[in-house]
Amino acid sequence: MKTSTDRILTTHVGSLPRSKAVTDGVFAHEKGALDDAEGFKKTIAGSVMDVVARQVDVGVDIVSDGEMSKISYATYIKDRISGFDGDSPRNAPKDLEEFPGFLERQAKGGGTPSYRRPKCVGEIKVKDTGPLEDDLSNFKSAVAEASPVEGFMNAASPGVIALFQPNEYYSSQSAYLEALAEAMRHEYESIVEAGFILQLDSPDLGLGRHMIFKDQDDAAYERLAMTHVDALNHATRNIPAEKMRLHVCWGNYEGPHHCDAPMEMVLPIALRAKPQALLFESANPRHAHEWQVFRDAALPEDKILVPGVIDSTTNFVEHPRLVAERIERFADIVGRERVIAGTDCGFSTFAGFGAVDEDIVYAKLGALAEGAELASDKLWSKAA
Repeated sequence: MKTSTDRILTTHVGSLPRSKAVTDGVFAHEKGALDDAEGFKKTIAGSVMDVVARQVDVGVDIVSDGEMSKISYATYIKDRISGFDGDSPRNAPKDLEEFPGFLERQAKGGGTPSYRRPKCVGEIKVKDTGPLEDDLSNFKSAVAEASPVEGFMNAASPGVIALFQPNEYYSSQSAYLEALAEAMRHEYESIVEAGFILQLDSPDLGLGRHMIFKDQDDAAYERLAMTHVDALNHATRNIPAEKMRLHVCWGNYEGPHHCDAPMEMVLPIALRAKPQALLFESANPRHAHEWQVFRDAALPEDKILVPGVIDSTTNFVEHPRLVAERIERFADIVGRERVIAGTDCGFSTFAGFGAVDEDIVYAKLGALAEGAELASDKLWSKAA
């Protein structure tokens, strides 16, 4: 992957606002009511072209396809691998359970996505490679046109698939994770073979603590989370570490987050994962102080840090000087070459839902680029 050899590079976590035409088409496909499949493919292709160009225009170096074709970052897999059907009950995070009034207000305000979360009810195998092939083709065309520094593509980790789509078929959770790892391996390897950086989305390592592991003690959470990392490493065994990045977070929602596992607990687990780069929340006010954890940790010498230096849940546009300060903290810890400026999470984790106005999303990304330029000026002049 490209690194910050002569300036701080910029990127983000992946999802970006989708147009009404894209959102309507995604939900029509979800309901089996898509009238013009070929027309919708053209809509997606055009949207990917537009979203890549817009990222480059505001100064993002390492771009994504915005996850235009996906209804969500974890449930999209039901169209690509077999074994999933039906729906599963919603499991609220522990922090929201402790504030039921806020949870109710969030649900009434549209803050709870309403798409299906199918369960695993059969054998998991690769079912249809067509959607992935379309994504790769669309992204290749857009990257060729816009010429960003680099492109990355998101894919759900085995652990996050298991987090949102419970197992009702395999005899054990470990067997379920193993089947997911083997089935998703094709997608992971195909993304890298197409020339893109693979981003593995794994919020299960953070968010999972106050969702599927919320009734477990810390030792049990750490043990179970390690099994998720083992599954991810098994699935990516044929991919070089430097071709991958891992995203961990505590849930992309505005809420108390007082039940989040501390970074002291999450970081050792995340560092066990094979990908070279680690993307994590750092602008979130519950975790903004945790740069100190990285300062005090024994980090592998080749690990690339991609801290979130702008928030993804509010419409504040961060001042570039604040962005630069956040970048510089991490550069002081691991060196400027091992830092890439990122975002806390995606801006449209679910199609049709995003807390941040579309135009403000790109204003925030512009502030990210400006902050990275300020940090670069200071970090490289300091070394001169």
